[in-house]
Amino acid sequence: MKKLYPEETYARDREAVIQLTRELVRIPSVYRENDPTGNEAKVAGYVANYLNRIGIETHMEEVVPGRPNVIGIVDSGKPGKTLLFEGHTDVVTAGNRESWEYDPFGAEIVEGKMYGRGTNDTKGNLACMITAVHSILLDQAAFTGKIILCIPCDEEGLMQGIKHFIEQGWADGVDGAIICEPEENQVCIAQRGAIRLQVDIYGKMAHGAISWSGINPNWRLARLLVQLEKLEKDEQERYGEDPLLKWPSITPTIIQSPVKGEAQINVIPDHCMLTLDIRTVPAQNHDDLLQQIYSIVDRLKAEDADFRAELTVVDNRPPTATSKDDPVVQAVYEAVKGVTGKTPVYNGVPGATDGTFLHVHGIPIVTIGAGDRDVPHQLNEYVEIEELAETTAIYREAALRFLNREND
Repeated sequence: MKKLYPEETYARDREAVIQLTRELVRIPSVYRENDPTGNEAKVAGYVANYLNRIGIETHMEEVVPGRPNVIGIVDSGKPGKTLLFEGHTDVVTAGNRESWEYDPFGAEIVEGKMYGRGTNDTKGNLACMITAVHSILLDQAAFTGKIILCIPCDEEGLMQGIKHFIEQGWADGVDGAIICEPEENQVCIAQRGAIRLQVDIYGKMAHGAISWSGINPNWRLARLLVQLEKLEKDEQERYGEDPLLKWPSITPTIIQSPVKGEAQINVIPDHCMLTLDIRTVPAQNHDDLLQQIYSIVDRLKAEDADFRAELTVVDNRPPTATSKDDPVVQAVYEAVKGVTGKTPVYNGVPGATDGTFLHVHGIPIVTIGAGDRDVPHQLNEYVEIEELAETTAIYREAALRFLNREND
């Protein structure tokens, strides 16, 4: 690997990022309602103290009770651009811990890999971004402008942390953002959008043997599913395969009938529910797509006087795309090339990230980080140790290139 700074600096940062990742992973931060031992507060407190110890101006803000954001500020004192690094503190559940080969919160290192929940998504990359900025400070590397470390809660849920960060004004004036997620250090310049939709369909409860005395919502749900599958195929034919993000999709995820009470084979339920995980590409328009779904429901209602349905948009995250010519993309691209000695790979993020809302706020974003793209949320989640070191070097170099580049 080509080193852009002395071997001893790379080795120092490697050891630092390994140790910080282990400490973060060993603090469980799976959000569980009404469980103060399992949310982000403890790991956020650890991060805030760590930033303070290494001389970074630090702020903690409670988003909702027990769920804080951490913000770190490094100001050069010289006029220039502002670069934001973003890495969240929450992780998904470990699931059945007995199914893990390694302790999900043990951060064990075996044959060059660190195992544990969050090693990959995304405490390893959170450690990389902190270590990269600390490295700049330790070496007194010259730069202009300002670096903001955005460390929010709730990325795995409704992204309340990043929304609060933006609402409080922290994102104002940011010129570019690096979203620190597991992408095999590929330069990801696009993200699929996400619409989470809940459909409630109502009927009339009755005996299964006397079906004419009831109204079966399940038949109505089935008709809707058929139409939604057709809509998905139409959208895929209309927009084709995105070169970075593949296909737009409409995916039924939860079907529940009845919604409340105990199901019984000889009872027609009075209420069933469907959830849809809709993923979009930048060429699509969310308002237009939702209107097509509403029109399908309206048509089914017109055909059937007993078709009663309510649609609720649970979440709506637009797709994103950043130009290859944007300064933050160029800085990351050049950093990857310089650190690895290889031609960087452009790609897209299959899901949404906190960067979605920074993009909506008008900030160019690029997503990059250590970790196999297929490993997040799996049993025996892991990250390659050498990739952590490489990512730290990439983040450091990208920051210096972006901040020291002359304004266009």
